[in-house]
Amino acid sequence: QVQLVESGGGLVQAGGSLRLSCTASGRYVMAWFRQAPGKEREFVARISWRGSNTYYADSVKGRFTISRDNSKNTVYLQMNNLKPEDTAVYYCAAGARYGVTLADEYDYWGQGTQVTVSS
Repeated sequence: QVQLVESGGGLVQAGGSLRLSCTASGRYVMAWFRQAPGKEREFVARISWRGSNTYYADSVKGRFTISRDNSKNTVYLQMNNLKPEDTAVYYCAAGARYGVTLADEYDYWGQGTQVTVSS
């Protein structure tokens, strides 16, 4: 059983930055999703096991960067120029298949970390 633990959420003003971290062992494709109140969970970004391939949702492209350090079993989500619409609970997910953006395609999930962006 893979355990994922997120950290790094918090409250930030619009235009600010946050970095989320997720620790997870194993050779998995890793992704970040988010879920705002009253909305469905949506894909944010994913990264291949070696870190050579990344993919982003259009809404975060150019502002967010996903990366990983396999020596530390950690995946990061650097979030810059945050907007109020980025407010959500952010979840780390692990799966075996690259190229997927649906939450159902990922096998393991963290507990989530709250990100709140004030205007």
